[in-house]
Amino acid sequence: MKKREILVPDITPLIDVVFILLIFFIVSSVFKKDELALVLNLPTSSAKEIELKKKELVIEIGENKLAVYGKEITIDELHEKMFEIEDKSRNIIFRIDKDVKYENVVKVLDLLQVNQLFNISLITEDNKK
Repeated sequence: MKKREILVPDITPLIDVVFILLIFFIVSSVFKKDELALVLNLPTSSAKEIELKKKELVIEIGENKLAVYGKEITIDELHEKMFEIEDKSRNIIFRIDKDVKYENVVKVLDLLQVNQLFNISLITEDNKK
């Protein structure tokens, strides 16, 4: 009489697929950031956190660079972009490197004032880290 062998499914390929998916999601989540173009060294603060929304204008100021919505632009291009903003109550989110010259910040603030955009928030690093 012949004995029947018990068939056990090989789960090695299944484990390989699971690990590949896990690696894919880990790697892709690392690159998902808030469309930021400049690497800034922000000052610290213990102020409350705010949530960024799509309708907000995000301006980053580096030592020699300026970016809006993660795209580097010049001060003249920023001036043109200000004219396109119809909603004057729109939130303006500032990310400013702590080593930026005050003069560069004043230029951008002047543009905002000329275009009557006054709802400004400054982003800092969390002091608790």
